[in-house]
Amino acid sequence: MIFNVRHITKYKYNAPVSYCHNIAILRPRESMGQELLDYKIKVSPKPSEISERIDFFGNYITRFSIQTEHTTLKVLTKCTILRDYTPFHDSFYSQACQSITMNDALFALKGMSPEILEAKQFLLESIFIRKTNKAIKEYAELSFKGNRSVFEAAYELMQRIYTDFDFDAEFSTISTPIEEVMQERRGVCQDFAQIAIACIRSIGLPARYISGYIETVPPPGKEKLVGADASHAWFAIFIPGFGWVDFDPTNNIIPKDQHIVVGWGRDYYDVPPLKGVVYGSGQSKLDVSVDITAAV
Repeated sequence: MIFNVRHITKYKYNAPVSYCHNIAILRPRESMGQELLDYKIKVSPKPSEISERIDFFGNYITRFSIQTEHTTLKVLTKCTILRDYTPFHDSFYSQACQSITMNDALFALKGMSPEILEAKQFLLESIFIRKTNKAIKEYAELSFKGNRSVFEAAYELMQRIYTDFDFDAEFSTISTPIEEVMQERRGVCQDFAQIAIACIRSIGLPARYISGYIETVPPPGKEKLVGADASHAWFAIFIPGFGWVDFDPTNNIIPKDQHIVVGWGRDYYDVPPLKGVVYGSGQSKLDVSVDITAAV
């Protein structure tokens, strides 16, 4: 599948802003079954400085600063993505993936190969996922058991989060602690991904946070709505001897071509679409829209 993605982020300020410095993680990365064919970014007002680099995790980072007074900041990105994830998706159901138990995985993680060392950094505490509490570990242990397949346990964890938690866009913010999300059993895709990661790390396995997009399909007979597509998040678990496997607890599916990867890190803090510092005295209003269309 080839997708065209259009992402608009707009901040409106009720008082003039004299200066801002921002970091954007909006350029999709190269990953398994994904190739970036084209990418453009336009910032308004025109930045006085703009640069791009690759961060520690291999994500594309765009830095820009605006040093002229403004009341609106608009960041527009357009990209074309080739997705062919089916071969990788099908391999998750192979014996090579599903035969590895939790005991096998924990033993393998004692190794010192480059692949193991790279994965083990996703065992560490992160800004939004600190040392997990008893409730989170107990929730994880319902699925993860020593002689059980890691894939089967992760799949069940995904299903349980989908069933046990309510999607509620009004409940949480970026800073809502995962302990509160766990207690109230509600939140959004970012929360569900971070709950899963906290569970997996609590029993000693690596897990990472993936930021991206998902193509939304309208009901039969209905036209696709502009802005209906949205930024999305899911998680991946590392299975030693096989590799990383993605799970989407918000939709209770293993991602296929309709999931587009932008970046990954330890949690949301590592890969927010846009963050920065603003010098001004007023408040701001944020509007975000994402449109994904399949290329004909």
